Amino acid sequence: MHKNVLITGGCGFIGSAFLRKFVPKYKNTNFINLDLLTYAGNKKNVEKIKKFNNYRFIHGDIRDKKKLKKIFKNIDSVIHFAAESHVDRSIDNSDEFIKTNILGTHCLLEESKRNNVAKFIAISTDEVYGSLSESDKASTENDKLQPRSPYSASKASSDLLCLSYHETFGMHVCITRCSNNYGPYQYPEKLIPVLIKKILNNEKVPIYGDGKNIRDWIHVDDHVEAIEKIWQNGSAGEIYNIGGDSPKRNLEIAKKVLYLLEKDEKNIQFVKDRPGHDWRYEVNDKKIKTNLGWKPKIDFLQGIEDTVKWYIENQDWWKPLLKEAGGRRGLKNE
Repeated sequence: MHKNVLITGGCGFIGSAFLRKFVPKYKNTNFINLDLLTYAGNKKNVEKIKKFNNYRFIHGDIRDKKKLKKIFKNIDSVIHFAAESHVDRSIDNSDEFIKTNILGTHCLLEESKRNNVAKFIAISTDEVYGSLSESDKASTENDKLQPRSPYSASKASSDLLCLSYHETFGMHVCITRCSNNYGPYQYPEKLIPVLIKKILNNEKVPIYGDGKNIRDWIHVDDHVEAIEKIWQNGSAGEIYNIGGDSPKRNLEIAKKVLYLLEKDEKNIQFVKDRPGHDWRYEVNDKKIKTNLGWKPKIDFLQGIEDTVKWYIENQDWWKPLLKEAGGRRGLKNE
């Protein structure tokens, strides 16, 4: 079981964290990393494992059917991280989100079905549940899907495709829906690395609206350990919410990063809110805690301190990314 595992998007933030942690642990499992190396995919993220005998990188697109046919000959499980994932980008131009997140997932499901892949784990997001109010209960796996951006709509569509392959063809599919991730190697367009970058450059820190929007935060290392549990022991056809037990307002996050970098809160600059900005995300993750025995281990205050330290010490990792992106716009929230 799990002799040859296909990891899609393994050079991205979460996929690379999974590979760095589990390639050394599962020495008798071959990990095949298929990544197109778009702007958010970086081979430096997997530099530490590239010499392991059980790791192999393949440069390619999950929509390339000819390449998939060759790759899938000996694959027995798939962990599907590859996705376009930035809300602001999806608002500006949704084309790649539809092509990658929906059509790409369909190509992988078809090839998995054709080759009788034993397990297909799809990495999704809590954003498919839509926006919660302050008083709403945390989202459960049975809640109605109410995506409000092209990004979250594309992920909800991907989820439904995956579940249909379980119901129609009996495929062993599991879906994970996680809250906001943070940690080392996150591309500098998401909230926490953006804050760090701006502060280190002595720039104003941009925050959408009044900064009171709420997100639950989880360290990427906790997230990938949850994915491992699901990969090993998750039940077919199940959705698993993954939370960090650390709901914070965006403004609170900004103030904490400013404090850690010894900067004044006057550096915060409130900017025009983005269209359809969801107020709050938070998931009820009782299922994975009860059924699979997982819970987050990393305290948020320690995790954010370690993350800030990593970005300070690894400016040679993220500064070239910004130059390649040509001073990419916005880079504000989530």
